[in-house]
Amino acid sequence: MATKTLPNEDLKANLLLAALSAAERERWSSDLEFVALPLGLVLAESNQTMKFVYFPTTAIVSLLYVMDTGASAEVAVVGNEGIVGISLFMGGGSATSRIVVQSGGHGFRLPAIALKQEFERGGQAMHLLLRYTQALVAQMSQTAVCNRHHSVDQQLCRWLLLSLDRLQGDQLVMTQELIGNMLGVRREGVTEAANKLKKSKLIRYARGKITVLDREGLEARTCECYAVVRHEYDRLLPALRAAT
Repeated sequence: MATKTLPNEDLKANLLLAALSAAERERWSSDLEFVALPLGLVLAESNQTMKFVYFPTTAIVSLLYVMDTGASAEVAVVGNEGIVGISLFMGGGSATSRIVVQSGGHGFRLPAIALKQEFERGGQAMHLLLRYTQALVAQMSQTAVCNRHHSVDQQLCRWLLLSLDRLQGDQLVMTQELIGNMLGVRREGVTEAANKLKKSKLIRYARGKITVLDREGLEARTCECYAVVRHEYDRLLPALRAAT
C-alpha cells in the first residue's frame, strides 16, 4: 500500500478524525498515513494481532465471521464514520473477525502503539472511541437479529443503505457473490432479492455495479434494523453528524 502524509485539514475526510479537537488532530497527524485500500484487501484475519488501525475515507471495510467450512457473514461495516481495529484500544490486541475491504478507496492508518498511547491519555479521544465502539456493537447486534428474522431483500436494502451512508455518491461496485458472502446467503437468494429491487426501480444493477435510484424507496422497503442502527450512531456520536 503506497503511503503519504497529508496536511491536517485532509484528516477531516474521516468523520471520527474530524470530530477530534484541533490539538488532537495535530498530535496524531505525524503518525497518520494516507493509504490505498483496494477492493478485497484483507487487513486482518481473525485472532491476528493488528499493527495498525484504519480510518477509512472513501473505502468501506467489512468485519466478517468466517466458519470452519469457509462460509462467512458480515457482522458490521465501517466507512468514513469510523475506525477499524477497536480491539487494539479495548485491550484484546487481536482481531475478532476477518477484516476485508468491501468497497475500494482510501483511508488513513495509525500505528497501534500510537493509538494505545492516545487512548491512555484519556480525555475527548478516549470518550469518542468508546462511544463509537458502543455504536459498532449496536450495529453488530442488530445485524444478528436482522439475519435471523428478516427476508433477504430486506437485508439487502439494509446493507445497501448502510453502505450508502459511508460513500460519496449512489453507486457501489460489488458482485452478487460477494454480497451473498456478506449476508451469509446463497448467490441465488441475492439474485432474486436484487431482481425484486430492480423491478421496483429502486436500483440498477449491471456488471458488478449497483446504482441506487430511489433511496426513499429502499428506506420504505427495508426492515426497522437500518433505522435502529442509524439512530444509535446519531445518538452516540452527534459530533460526527456535526462534522458533516
